[in-house]
Amino acid sequence: MAITKPKAKPSQTAESFISGAPDSEAQPKGVRKGNKRQISLTITPALLQRVDELAAELGQSRAAIINMAIYRAVEHGLIKE
Repeated sequence: MAITKPKAKPSQTAESFISGAPDSEAQPKGVRKGNKRQISLTITPALLQRVDELAAELGQSRAAIINMAIYRAVEHGLIKE
């Protein structure tokens, strides 16, 4: 068995250059969880408490309540006319 040097990994600058090309595909944000994507969300403690109270009242999870609110905002708009 011959001793060989390990192949050099491409530098970070090369990767950023290649990914910055106009024809490169944009990578979706978030971690893939089944057919959904996990994201980070920053929310005030007071609003989080209200979301948790609503979730308990409806017998749903926090994530389900947030998903329903986002769905309604996207489908029906945020502002009533």
